[in-house]
Order: sequence, then C-alpha cells, then structure tokens
Amino acid sequence: METTSLVSRIEKYKQILRNTSDYRNEWYNHIKPMLESVLNEFLAIAELTNAKVVIANHIENLETITLDLANTNSGISENVENSGVKRIMVKYNGSLIYQQLFNGKIMVMIQSPYIEGYGEQKPPAPIEILRPDELTYPFIIRHLELFLKDITDWEDFDDDQPQKQHTIGFTPSDYDR
Repeated sequence: METTSLVSRIEKYKQILRNTSDYRNEWYNHIKPMLESVLNEFLAIAELTNAKVVIANHIENLETITLDLANTNSGISENVENSGVKRIMVKYNGSLIYQQLFNGKIMVMIQSPYIEGYGEQKPPAPIEILRPDELTYPFIIRHLELFLKDITDWEDFDDDQPQKQHTIGFTPSDYDR
C-alpha cells in the first residue's frame, strides 16, 4: 500500500490544527490589543461623534472587534397614516469589522451605511482574510482608508460621478471590428 501521500496529508492536517491553536493565542496576546489600540487612536484623531470600538467576546475564539460609527437620526421621517405622528428613520453609519474565524484567521469586513426602511441593508463586504502575522499596522491603516472611502462614497452617492451611458444596439466601435 502506497502511503506517502496519505502520510503527507496527515502531517498537513496536524500542522493546520497547530496553526489554529497558534493563531488563537496570537489573537489574544497580540492582535486584539493592537486592534483596540489602533482603532481607538483613530477615533481620537478623527473625532467622529458617537463612534466607538465594540468588542464582542461572548463566544470564545469567535470574537469580533468593530469600529462602529453608531446610529443617528437620518433626517428622514415617515408620516404614519394620517395620525400626525412621524416615524424617524434611523441611519446606521457603517462599521469596520475584524472577526476571528473558527480557524484563528481574521476576516476583515465593511458594513456600509444604510437607512432603516429605505432600501435594503447590504451584507458586510469582505475585504480579506488574514493570518494573525499578516495583520500589521499598515494593513489596519489600509482597512481604515477603504472604510472611509466606502462611507464617503455612500454619503456622496452619485453626486459628482459621471453617469454611464447604456447604449441599446451597436456602438460605433462595434463597426471597427
């Protein structure tokens, strides 16, 4: 019986299990404190009202650290059936999420802003999945830049973007082929 391939797979599996344990330890010893520090430093510089760093640690080894820009009054309200009562629509300002995965790796996601009752909330958009040793200060800064671009683009929705022309039929360049 040829077992070289099987033995190799078993060794790879054992290494992955060791990695998971190492990644989880790295989360608690290094990544979690670093994320808290860098995100709180960002908030101090940015002076974003009501924004906060939220730690969800009720499930061990599946923790989440979120830069949450909080909820605000959207400025939009709905008139409730001729009652003279207005229902304020809440605006969720978006968040940058670092989620510890089951295998100890870290998924980075952006939750775009949305207004309750106005359109559909998009699911968080994954940016990347990193091993703890890959998540460094420059990566966090890049994530913050992507997050700021996302929320800024949402706030400035199509305001100064050129509209794409949707042509029906052939275009002049089609004849050049």
